[in-house]
Amino acid sequence: TGARPGRCRGGGRVGGCLADLGQVLPCWRSYRALHCAVTVPVASGGAASGRLVGAKAASRPLVFHHVPGRSPGVLFCPGFMSDMTGSKAAALEDWCRRQGRQFTRFDYSGVGQSPGSFTDGSLGRWAEDAEWVLESVTQGPQIIVGASMGGWIMLLLALRHPTRVAGLVGAAAAPDFVLRWWEGCTVEQRAALESTGFFMRPSRYSEEPYLVTMHLLKEGHRHLLMGDIPIGVACPVRLLHGLRDPDVPLQVAVALAEHIAHDDVEVTLVKGGDHRLSRPQDLSRLLAVVDALCAGVAE
Repeated sequence: TGARPGRCRGGGRVGGCLADLGQVLPCWRSYRALHCAVTVPVASGGAASGRLVGAKAASRPLVFHHVPGRSPGVLFCPGFMSDMTGSKAAALEDWCRRQGRQFTRFDYSGVGQSPGSFTDGSLGRWAEDAEWVLESVTQGPQIIVGASMGGWIMLLLALRHPTRVAGLVGAAAAPDFVLRWWEGCTVEQRAALESTGFFMRPSRYSEEPYLVTMHLLKEGHRHLLMGDIPIGVACPVRLLHGLRDPDVPLQVAVALAEHIAHDDVEVTLVKGGDHRLSRPQDLSRLLAVVDALCAGVAE
């Protein structure tokens, strides 16, 4: 804080954070003539935390945290109603810092620190958030780690940006989960959707239930991937899935691996692992997988 705003070549404002002398994040370069404003407080260790505001998301600024470093970088996509402060994001950031590697995490609009109404959220909207962070905050090739819903979003990013995405790691990846939620709705839940546009789905991980909207379920159908057409991902994919996952059946991981067109796809089934995969041994396994993928990508 305290740094005066400046101008970026895209026509917008750059404000607030010097990662080190002479370095301003993130709008240090033009982004497709994007008019982008960033407000970023000073952070320790050369990292920058900030808010993106621009033409693609004028009404929904995004809060992100970025650690500059070497490539390939690691971009973390959280799960449904999860923010960027969880144990997987923290473990990945700590590992990237020790490696001198670039790392980026963010909150979807309406979630965590990012402003907006959660009820306006949808798979397409949050995928656009992730895409915007990939394009305007990160540099060079990225290994994308997606947790649960983030595993669906990472696949969409890989399809849209094959030259930027060098590898994917899914932790309990949940592609097409809205289809399973819709098919699993009770009579009462469907009635609530018709009358109020939403229902509350109990969560095993929080006292706060999931808010499931009709908009989320309907809009999500536009982005389904597990249909008749193979998923044309052009990079290695690693899928980690707990055998005790009560939310996403392990068959989803196996079916996803079969559905991805790329040959370099591996599924690791974790005995004793649940949906969160956040035990110390789970985090160590995640870091080892990310490390191996990074090793196979030229800087």
